[in-house]
Amino acid sequence: MPEISTIYKISVIAFTLFFGASGSGCPVLECWFVQEKPGHGGGFSVPMSQEKSLMFIRTEAYSEESLSALHPPADISPSRIYYMTDPAGTFCSAALNPPKGSVNKPKCEINPFMPHASMVRWASALTDSAQSPVYLQADWFSVAAQGLDEQLTLSNIMRAPSASKEPQVILSVSSKTPVVRSRLGEPVLLDCGFWVDASSPVHGSGFSVEWRYQFRGEGRLVLAYDGKNDRFAETSETGADINITGLYEKGNASLILEESQVRHSGTYICTVYLPHLLAQVAVDLEIVEPPSLSIYPSPLPLLVPGQALVVQCEASGFAPHTLDLSWEFSDADGTSRSLGQSSRLELDSGKLGLGRGGEVTCVAKHDGGTRRAAATLSVIGVSAPSIEDSMAMVAVALVLYGLIKFLSWTLSSSDSSETESKDKVNNVYFCPTSKFSKVLNVIHAVFSSHV
Repeated sequence: MPEISTIYKISVIAFTLFFGASGSGCPVLECWFVQEKPGHGGGFSVPMSQEKSLMFIRTEAYSEESLSALHPPADISPSRIYYMTDPAGTFCSAALNPPKGSVNKPKCEINPFMPHASMVRWASALTDSAQSPVYLQADWFSVAAQGLDEQLTLSNIMRAPSASKEPQVILSVSSKTPVVRSRLGEPVLLDCGFWVDASSPVHGSGFSVEWRYQFRGEGRLVLAYDGKNDRFAETSETGADINITGLYEKGNASLILEESQVRHSGTYICTVYLPHLLAQVAVDLEIVEPPSLSIYPSPLPLLVPGQALVVQCEASGFAPHTLDLSWEFSDADGTSRSLGQSSRLELDSGKLGLGRGGEVTCVAKHDGGTRRAAATLSVIGVSAPSIEDSMAMVAVALVLYGLIKFLSWTLSSSDSSETESKDKVNNVYFCPTSKFSKVLNVIHAVFSSHV
């Protein structure tokens, strides 16, 4: 029994040390530490330096035992190794913890951060006092990270006691949908959530939320909410809102667009303000709507050999405004071939070998999917009849011949004399002066030779 008790105690200690060192499943995150090079102030282009850095992450504060169990790599400077405490566990997402041996890794960047009062009017009330709190006298860092497969993007503000390498997350802003795709006219939810360390003096001092739109150098304010005074800033944007209840209860700052439009495509920046602090994440919205296709003229007119017919394919109601148009032709046998890429097609039966016609199809390849529009093309005046046409002609001839035989038999079996009946038949049905009779005589002569 003493031996079992000793083994049990050793196992418990090893288990505790292992999971304590691994931070309860939190990753060891490789980052780049980026900052301005010293002595290069001012100017539009500031030289930057970057160094490899490493973050060990835990949801609880480090102890001497947990620190001693960690073994940083030798190729990273000890000054760029950080032992982060993240009580919210935002960094412990699986999106930031790829499988062992994976080539793809999350992106991470650390920057020095300088606390400052916000200048925007919907956040200025957070720093009414011009005095700088003693709490701000520390080393501050901002961390931006992107998870694998567009699953997560986050931005954190960390505070570390001066000259310490053990920062703690104070403000965390994240989005679980860095890229959102929507159809036209549908409601859209752009995810954004934030968390504030309850032990920090800035907790409970108020907050503000801002959503701003950016696209190709142009921007506009979509929504801004002053949480300290409970009021929205005036904007020209319509159909945009946030859930106030979720904002206060869960830190849910997600933007809701009632009806997506083409003008909504672009990048949206969610910024959360605390007194002297701010963090933001970007969400890309793509409005994807496949095109509607029309072929003109409609229907296609009959085409005579040697004649050219211009056909146009028009696409409408699609976003984004980029697509590839091409043409396909399927003949009567079902064989398909390409007729080139263009919105305009010139059909020439002699040059393209269209035979007796078939189906002309316009094909549009778009981010929203592939769309097709087809039209039937008929070519008339072709010298050689098709097998179907030949069979139809034979069938008509047989029916006419049978009708002639039936009429002849009916008239010949009447009460009149055989001579009178034949005369009537000849006079009425085979009169040389009647055009119709001539046709019937020809058919009769042809089929009589085979019967």
